[in-house]
Amino acid sequence: MSQEAAFQALVELARLSQQHARALPAQVNASPRWSGIGFSLLNHRFVVSLGQIAEMLEIPPSTRLPGVQPWVIGLANVRGRLLPLFDMPQLLGGVATGHRKQHRVLVVDTNNYYSGLIVDQAYGMQHFTSERFSEEASDVPEVVQSLVQGAYTDAVGNTWAVMNIPSLLQDPRFANAALS
Repeated sequence: MSQEAAFQALVELARLSQQHARALPAQVNASPRWSGIGFSLLNHRFVVSLGQIAEMLEIPPSTRLPGVQPWVIGLANVRGRLLPLFDMPQLLGGVATGHRKQHRVLVVDTNNYYSGLIVDQAYGMQHFTSERFSEEASDVPEVVQSLVQGAYTDAVGNTWAVMNIPSLLQDPRFANAALS
């Protein structure tokens, strides 16, 4: 087969491919999405923005500290850094629910704080569309209302209150870890 014949065969193949090709699907304007880490606390579902949590861990071994509130679990060595662990249900006046094996630590790592927040259970990443957001989160306990900035509803109807970690870090309950 000559070069000219080979070229003509390729041109014909390209023409047939274009003739039988399906059109691209219509581009749909998708709603903006919001993603966060889901967890349970005080028998309610919460979600926190991905940017507010550095990592999620199983509860590491820790050393108790003297002279601190009972909700301060102690210090854990996580990859060479001392991580203070805080029992969030107890801090908020409740008790942890579920099995201890399900409890997880949400690690906050900001300029001022490196802290581990123990929650009842972690659900991993949750994704929501913007139209599923409500500025009201009426179904959360009053004790956490000041830490919540609205709520999302998922596809099956579960409500996820959006917890704001900076609000928690500024909360006087969190800041006063030493016994009086």
